[in-house]
Amino acid sequence: MKKIIDTVLEKALVLLFLVMLFSVIWQVFSRFLLQSPSTITDEISSFSLIWLGLLGAAYATGKRLHLAIDLIPSRIIAKKQLFYDGIIQIAVFVFGFLVMVIGGARLCWLTFVFQQKSATLEIPLGIIYLVIPLSGLLVCYYSLEILLQKRALKK
Repeated sequence: MKKIIDTVLEKALVLLFLVMLFSVIWQVFSRFLLQSPSTITDEISSFSLIWLGLLGAAYATGKRLHLAIDLIPSRIIAKKQLFYDGIIQIAVFVFGFLVMVIGGARLCWLTFVFQQKSATLEIPLGIIYLVIPLSGLLVCYYSLEILLQKRALKK
């Protein structure tokens, strides 16, 4: 299951990066060479960056590349590595669930209720913000998967 999610996420990230890249290139080309700036490329690149950043964070969580701040000296952690790794994965899961899944779903719901749309493309902003709970679900999945994998190694 993890390999399938990783593969889909990798392809989605590459696609989002290409969309963002081409929209920025077209914006620069149309503004400076054609002297007629495109009106939609700004929103396309912004929305691509939002999706790329959040889905990329979920992908990084799955690859265990997320940011870790060392507050506890490493010699203490070395003695109980599995314990501290478990605490980190639980904290990542709680953040992903409370902030990204619940908070992101509430944000999406509110933008759909108030029928907010983007200025140029007139896309409902709820569709753009759907990436927050989606990424949160992926972060939760990956953190649980890592936690269960660590538990299996312990036995």
